[in-house]
Amino acid sequence: MKFIHLTDPHVIGEGLLYGQDPAERLARAVASINAEHGDADFVIVTGDMTHWGDGHAYARFSDEIRQLTMPVHLMIGNHDDTPSLMQTFPDVPRDENGFVQTAIETPHGRFLLLDTKARGTHAGAYCAARLTWLAQQLETPDPVFVFMHHPPFAVGIKAMDAIMMQDAEPFYEVIAPHKARIRHLFFGHVHRAIWGNWCGISYSCMRGLNHQVALDLDAPADRIQGNFEPPAYGVVLLGNDQVTVHLHDFADASQSFAL
Repeated sequence: MKFIHLTDPHVIGEGLLYGQDPAERLARAVASINAEHGDADFVIVTGDMTHWGDGHAYARFSDEIRQLTMPVHLMIGNHDDTPSLMQTFPDVPRDENGFVQTAIETPHGRFLLLDTKARGTHAGAYCAARLTWLAQQLETPDPVFVFMHHPPFAVGIKAMDAIMMQDAEPFYEVIAPHKARIRHLFFGHVHRAIWGNWCGISYSCMRGLNHQVALDLDAPADRIQGNFEPPAYGVVLLGNDQVTVHLHDFADASQSFAL
């Protein structure tokens, strides 16, 4: 089984963001996915579809993402706005409390797409209602793959750690009894390629499409340092006993040659 992990497009309605056109970057990613990984089962976008959360931006995002030749599953991030999202994508699944989260059944297990947005802050949250939903979804005996925008742990970049999921402890308490069945955790938000292990759970994060967060471990918590490292998406291969995550620098124009 193959799927694509795409995150943080940050599309805007018009103009440039930090001197770049996010919609153009998204269009290039979509074209690459269609051309190079058209056999993927689906694409999962782990949040921050837009930068300002306005209707015009979602319309531009829609124009590009609908060019994909395979299904796409959308998740919400701190820069997104649920009401605006639903006007453009009214069929995006929501739980009984209105949160943009759902469970997807696949041949390799249950994919849980979580809503970690908190109103009025760029930090993440996962309230009691969402925890209850998550606990219910974990009752299945099947293998589980977790997708979220905010990581529930620090990654060492102080400014991003300040806006990670703030409810990490209660979140962990809910998933801890099921760790043996959680095969991988995918997230965005940090705008960096990161792999690791958290409390026995393997995880990965992909770069964003428009801009990245610099790997500056000494920068203070009140300053996010950005840069224009190449955009990328993840190509994920699943087997019964393995999870393989490839980072694809789709904008790399260097020549390919035989070794």
